[in-house]
Amino acid sequence: MTTPAYLRGNLAPVPDETEAYDLPVTGALPPELNGRYFRNGPNPRPGEDPGHWFAGHGMIHGVRLKDGRAEWYRNRWVRTRQFTDDAPFFSDEGLDRTAVRANTHVIRHSDRILALVENGLPYEMTPELATVGPCDFGGRLTTAMTAHPKQDPLTGELHFFGYGYAPPFLTYHRLSRDGELVESREIEVPGSTMMHDFAVTENHLIWLDLPVTFDLDRAGMPYAWDDAYGARLGVTPRGGGVTRWFDVDPCYVFHVGNAWEDQEGRIVLNGARYTPGAFVATWERISGSKDPARHAAATGAARLHRWILDPASGAVKEEALDDRPVEFPTFNDDRLGSVSRYLYAVGDDAVVKYDQRTGGGAVVRQTGGDTGEAVFVAAEGAAAEDDGWLLSVVTSGESSELLVLDASDLSSVASVRLPRRVPAGFHGSWLEES
Repeated sequence: MTTPAYLRGNLAPVPDETEAYDLPVTGALPPELNGRYFRNGPNPRPGEDPGHWFAGHGMIHGVRLKDGRAEWYRNRWVRTRQFTDDAPFFSDEGLDRTAVRANTHVIRHSDRILALVENGLPYEMTPELATVGPCDFGGRLTTAMTAHPKQDPLTGELHFFGYGYAPPFLTYHRLSRDGELVESREIEVPGSTMMHDFAVTENHLIWLDLPVTFDLDRAGMPYAWDDAYGARLGVTPRGGGVTRWFDVDPCYVFHVGNAWEDQEGRIVLNGARYTPGAFVATWERISGSKDPARHAAATGAARLHRWILDPASGAVKEEALDDRPVEFPTFNDDRLGSVSRYLYAVGDDAVVKYDQRTGGGAVVRQTGGDTGEAVFVAAEGAAAEDDGWLLSVVTSGESSELLVLDASDLSSVASVRLPRRVPAGFHGSWLEES
């Protein structure tokens, strides 16, 4: 029997949990990198076939940096009820939002470290990666929580949403700086779609209502491309009010970059855009299906794209920003919701830096291996937007490293050799020591 594509190569899971201390470092780690780099991703247990890359149990890989040293590495499964008890997400009693995989992101808000997945509740973790348990913010969160919340750099509030399989299909939520759920309100959409990400500007929330829809009768992962649904972006005032919808060319977007309001009041949104054919090819590859004709027609790659939405006229302008295949756009989070100059993304074996002010050629740093999301860490007292570092896990064969790049020119600063291969995963965060 052929091993599915999502269990082979650098998608193949590791079989156990381990830890190591005093990790070898090449170059010099900046002493002010004092904290933990955590990265989440799917990792089925030995012998398990989850049926799709997205469906493996969550595993967080962590590296502790302090005083120019790499103190430790450890990896731990997120012990959700689905992991410990084989609890079903769907049952005759309804949905169990604690019976999830928690495999997509890991963040910290108000001293809580949360492992996230978009179809259920977050799971709280300790700084040493032990699982505390599910978090519903005192019983106030009654929907799922996106894996891509946005923390306002000025107020400290956390904006997020949950999408559902039945009405309400989309609900907006807001946590206070102190971690209290202070607002929840429905955003009306016509159906259940796979809304993976969203954007926040100074005054607006930006929704991606795109044609990948839910159908429980579908085998395996119950989402698929749906030409009939249409594609649109929604703009909701952060303070409340009517959502304005803008029809866009059919596409799918897993991940946005930054968004902001320009001097004319228009909303500028950047993201990694899949054409319909590219999305279908990507979806088939990571779900293990094989259709050579389909894959010959589309490589399954996203390209950096921009949408400009004019609330005054209702007009939409779309433009391709680059023809290079990229994903996982990141930026200096201190610029969230305001004009930002620099955007970072990754290709298969490279980190890419875009200057959005000049629109000039991108800076590309070849890494020599499968390259994970590049997390931006600002330097203390940074004088420029790109004054800081990028952290990325790079894997070549059975070897992995935590690569530290200078965010200004993508030059190599240091690398930490990890004690084992770290499989391809999704998203991570730098958690500065409190």
